[in-house]
Amino acid sequence: MNVALYIARRYFVARKSHNIINIISWISVAGIATGAFAMVVVLSVFNGFEGLVRSLYNVFDPDLLVIPTEGKTFSPDPDKLSRIKQLNGVWFVTSVVEETALLRYGSRQDVVVLKGVDNQYQFLSPVNSMVIDGRLLLEDTTRDFLVAGAGVAYKLGLSLHDEINPVMVYLPRRGTSSMVSASGAFASEPVFASGVFSVQQDFDTKYVLTSLRLMHRLLDYSNQVTSVEIRLHPEAVDKAKTKDEIAAILGSGFAIKDRYQQQEMLYKIMKSEKWAVFLILSFIILVSAFNVVGSLIMLIIDKRKDMAIMEAMGARRSLVQRIFFFEGLIISVGGATVGLVLGFLACLLQQEFGILKLGNEGSTFVVSSYPVEMQAGDFLFTFIVVIAIGLVSSILPSHQLKKKYENVVRFKE
Repeated sequence: MNVALYIARRYFVARKSHNIINIISWISVAGIATGAFAMVVVLSVFNGFEGLVRSLYNVFDPDLLVIPTEGKTFSPDPDKLSRIKQLNGVWFVTSVVEETALLRYGSRQDVVVLKGVDNQYQFLSPVNSMVIDGRLLLEDTTRDFLVAGAGVAYKLGLSLHDEINPVMVYLPRRGTSSMVSASGAFASEPVFASGVFSVQQDFDTKYVLTSLRLMHRLLDYSNQVTSVEIRLHPEAVDKAKTKDEIAAILGSGFAIKDRYQQQEMLYKIMKSEKWAVFLILSFIILVSAFNVVGSLIMLIIDKRKDMAIMEAMGARRSLVQRIFFFEGLIISVGGATVGLVLGFLACLLQQEFGILKLGNEGSTFVVSSYPVEMQAGDFLFTFIVVIAIGLVSSILPSHQLKKKYENVVRFKE
C-alpha cells in the first residue's frame, strides 16, 4: 500500500477542523472540472464546424486537382487519362475549363467564374445533391445549359421557367486587343439555365457550371483545359498512394493538389483558431489551479498537528511532501475526470438531440443546431494539460513545506 496516497485520500474525503477547507477543496475540483468541460465542448464544436465546412467544400472541390505548373492551359493526353481512370480508387475524371465571364439576363448582369465540365460531371458529381431548383443538366445532343450558384441566380433574378429570354454569356476573345466594341472584344452566346445549386456562399456567389463543349466553342479551344479534376471512391483506402500513381503517369509539368492544398489557407486558419482557443482555455485552467494551491496551503496549516505526530513516529520529510503532492493530484485528476465525463455527455446530447440551436426557427443556416464532433485526441490533450497544471500546482506547496513550517515540524533526515 502506498502510505502517502492512502493518507492523502483520507485527507480529501475526511472532514477538516475548519469547514472552509472542505469547501475550498471542492471548489478546486469544480474549477478544474469546469475548465476541462469547457475545453472538451469548445474543441468538439470547432471540430463540428470544421467537418461541416470540409463537407461543403468537398462537394465542389475534387479529391485531386491537376493543373499545369507553367501557363494557364494544357492539352491532356487521352492515353494518360485512360490509364488514370483505370487506377484502383479512381471514380471519375473530369476535364475542366474555367474562365471569368460576364453574364447578362434582362437588365441585370454579373461577373462570375464560368466552369465548363464534360458530360460525366452532370451524372457523377456530388453537386447533383445540392441542386435546389431545376436539375444539373449541362448539355444535351443539341444545346448547352447553365447551372448557376444560388447567389448568382439571385443577383441576375434568374428564372428557370423563362423560355424566351436566355442568359447572354460573354467571354474575352483570345488574341484580340480590340476594345472598340463588345462584339470585337468578347465572344458571346445565348444559353438557357437548367438549374440552381447551393453549396455555400463562396461558391454560390461565384460559380456557374456549363458544358465543356460551350467553353471550347467560346474560347476557340480545340482540346485545351485549365485543369483536370479527379474524384476518388469514398471507400478508397490509400489516397496518398493513388496520388503518387497519378503523378507517375502524368510526369513532370503538372501539380496535383489534394483537398487540403486546394483550400490551404482556409484549413490553416481553422486549425489556428482551434489551437488559439485551446491555449486560452489552458490559461483559464491555470488560473483555476490557484485554488488548488490555496487549498493545499490551508490543508498544510490545518494538519500541522498530524505532521508533528508523523514526525514523532519516524516519518521523513519526503513522506509528508508526497502526502500533500498526492492530495493536489487527487483534486486535479478528480476535476479532470468529472469535466471530461460531463463534456462527453454534453457533446453526446448535442449530437443526438441538437439542444443548442443556430439562430431562430426558419433561419437559413446550413445546419439547425451547433455541429459537434468528438475526437479522442482532444480528450487526451485536455487530460494531459489539466494533469500537467495539477502537477505543478501540487509540487509547489509540497516543496515549500519545509521552508514555511520548519519552526513547527522538525523532520528527520
